[in-house]
Amino acid sequence: MSEQIVQVENVNPNDLYGANDQHLTMIKNLFPKIKIIARGDFIKVIGKDEEVEYFINRLNLLTLHLERYGNITSKVIEEVMLCAGESDFLKNLNDSEVLVYGRNGLQIKPMTVNQKLLVKSCEEKDMVFAIGPAGTGKTYTAVALAVRALKNKEVRRIILTRPAVEAGENLGFLPGDLKEKLDPYLQPLYDALRDMLPQSKLQGYMEDGTIEIAPLAFMRGRTLDHAFVILDEAQNATRSQLKMFLTRMGRSAKFVITGDITQIDLPKNQPSGLPQAMEVLKDVKGIDFIYLNEKDVVRHKLVTDIVNAYKRYYSDNDNETVSSQPTDVSGI
Repeated sequence: MSEQIVQVENVNPNDLYGANDQHLTMIKNLFPKIKIIARGDFIKVIGKDEEVEYFINRLNLLTLHLERYGNITSKVIEEVMLCAGESDFLKNLNDSEVLVYGRNGLQIKPMTVNQKLLVKSCEEKDMVFAIGPAGTGKTYTAVALAVRALKNKEVRRIILTRPAVEAGENLGFLPGDLKEKLDPYLQPLYDALRDMLPQSKLQGYMEDGTIEIAPLAFMRGRTLDHAFVILDEAQNATRSQLKMFLTRMGRSAKFVITGDITQIDLPKNQPSGLPQAMEVLKDVKGIDFIYLNEKDVVRHKLVTDIVNAYKRYYSDNDNETVSSQPTDVSGI
């Protein structure tokens, strides 16, 4: 006889147990030889070793289905819990391109060639720069990679950061305390996370520090170990800020730096640190640069037209280009 305790992760236990515990009751009836006790997100299983192991294996598959498709039915429970081998139904859980199954079964996967290159690069390198215009999925793909790494226990926490740089507005005139002033700058990161994690799970991760979202200035003096760290909007980091951030990298950490050098909001007397980093670090082993372009835009089709229009305008008006933009932008 053995006794094991399993924690239900990445899904709401109430969705797994069903209304009035009807799913849980069905599961218990399917496994009469073992004792199953559910308390919150913990399930205690008591029985013979081989039967307990089989049940836990099937429970993990059922939880995976719930995470990926957002719901389970009696038919799903019966097929997953009693299937002797890997049926076509279970094979559908193994889409290798899917990074994360988000809320309501949303499949989050790289959609373009360069997004796939970004995924591959992040799997092979510990520091990756993703450079490209708005709408190319840089941030969203990076956040999906971070959530996947957390779920797979490859890292212990996720840290998402952005420079708090005003695009024509003054931070000091915004109402509220410091957090309320900074949250609008970090909203795109919250939006991506809400697509990928149940609200209750996301809130728990935020409260216990497993996921941290903070402005770039808060990174100074820290060493970021066992973390997946994303610096978003890196074009708005000064040279000293970007160097500071890059040197925060600790043991077993992954760093992804995203930016668009055509949308720099820094004052004219403060050059962006991103073009300098692209030049300084281009030959450093272990660091990769992925360049996305208008073909990677996954927003409204007009965004591609807008990106192309600005690209033509800047090529026709050389003296209007961003002064800190590097001379070689062929990959952008």
